[in-house]
Amino acid sequence: MIEIKNVTKTFDKIKAVDTVSVTVKENMVFGLIGTNGAGKSTLLRMVSGIFRQDEGTIAVDNMPVYDNTEAKKLMFFIADEPYFFTGANAVTMEKYYSNLYENFNTVEYYHYLKSFDLDKNRKISTYSKGMKKQLALLLGICSHTKYLLCDETFDGLDPVMRQGIKSIFAKEMEENGLTPVIASHNLRELEDICDHVGLLHKGGVLLSKDLENMKCNIQKVQCVFEGKEDETKALDGLDVVKKEQRGALCTITIRNTKEEVMAHFSAVNTVFFEVLPLSLEEIFISETEVVGYDIKKIILG
Repeated sequence: MIEIKNVTKTFDKIKAVDTVSVTVKENMVFGLIGTNGAGKSTLLRMVSGIFRQDEGTIAVDNMPVYDNTEAKKLMFFIADEPYFFTGANAVTMEKYYSNLYENFNTVEYYHYLKSFDLDKNRKISTYSKGMKKQLALLLGICSHTKYLLCDETFDGLDPVMRQGIKSIFAKEMEENGLTPVIASHNLRELEDICDHVGLLHKGGVLLSKDLENMKCNIQKVQCVFEGKEDETKALDGLDVVKKEQRGALCTITIRNTKEEVMAHFSAVNTVFFEVLPLSLEEIFISETEVVGYDIKKIILG
């Protein structure tokens, strides 16, 4: 488990991370969402032990991280722009990381290089941005650390490669108990992979919640009521977050369980109604509006 408690980091009087508290449980995918400058990269660098926090504590499996070799052995950090040695190729980097991480799987690494069509003898400096991201991810995965910290992991990857990496993540989680922590500015990028999502804004955490629980406790209903009385009766006692109407068609976002919503709507007269799943974007819009923020401005621009 990664425990971040009341962590603050300041650079030249600019507070990059402001009193952040987040818990990352094992064997789950934790998504860290936020715009550029929200503090995602700084937070990951503190978790990986590159930066020391000014205030607060960071512990990985109950061990402090900074200047702690044993804690760092449990993590592999992939920066937004991965670093490779000058003149290095994929073989050079394998030799380096296999010396650092005792569980590095060399056979698996070269198998993945072939599968992703990455030339092991070609200089990495001639790789495209996407190819460099792929190589960094493969190095991290094959190091078989407990935690994989990824900053803008899928940025620069095409959809096929993105799905390939996600499949490998799922395999490693099932077989080896991997816990990926993925920072991104793109909600849609993380929607189909995350178990828990934290939202950073201006260095602070707006919310940190289990995605499945959020999905279970908020519903979107599209319906046509037979009369106004039916609408009033259906919504009475439900926590209506937002209601939009176009002609006779109502689209209503409700913060209740699906069972509660179905019971209310089944008890009144409707021309039709259906309960639809919300996207991660829609869930976050609803959750952040409750605490007084407009995520459309924070994340979507």
